[in-house]
Amino acid sequence: MTDYKVSQKIIHALMALCICLDLFIANKFGHEMASLDRLESRGDHSSMGIIITVLLIIRLAMRLSYGAPPLPAGMTPVQVTAAKLAHGFMYFAMLGLVTTGVITGLNATDPIIVFKSAELSIGNLDEGQFQFVRQFHDFFTNAMLTLIVVHIAAAMYHSFVLKDDSTRRMLKFWTSK
Repeated sequence: MTDYKVSQKIIHALMALCICLDLFIANKFGHEMASLDRLESRGDHSSMGIIITVLLIIRLAMRLSYGAPPLPAGMTPVQVTAAKLAHGFMYFAMLGLVTTGVITGLNATDPIIVFKSAELSIGNLDEGQFQFVRQFHDFFTNAMLTLIVVHIAAAMYHSFVLKDDSTRRMLKFWTSK
């Protein structure tokens, strides 16, 4: 394999878009808002989280089926290790984020209406347990934000400093070598 499959690139782009949109939606929770607006935002956040979960499952299945192309030639051993760790942490953070999101969504005491049609919450956890899981969701959210910045910085480094074609290959998601 010399390049990611077109389908892998499309899933990558869709996940990037959905994760950024969902982080924007979730950011509203930290500000003052009316109770009904908060409930609607939580529904939007949870709906997007379900979409991201499905995309992540597809992405993991594709990664296991197709693998990944080799890293660009000329990377130092430290860069190779950093790239592998960063990708591993990103997958771990995505899995942690969707897992804790599903747990908090299912166990919210307020109703969470996903896709404006179905209630997600069943409210089984007490408030202490809910807050315990919620702190991990917050941790994974912050970890994901950090990893997105690192990922973008690495893509820019490859484009502008190393001048290899790894970023260009991912941006041209309609083709594959």
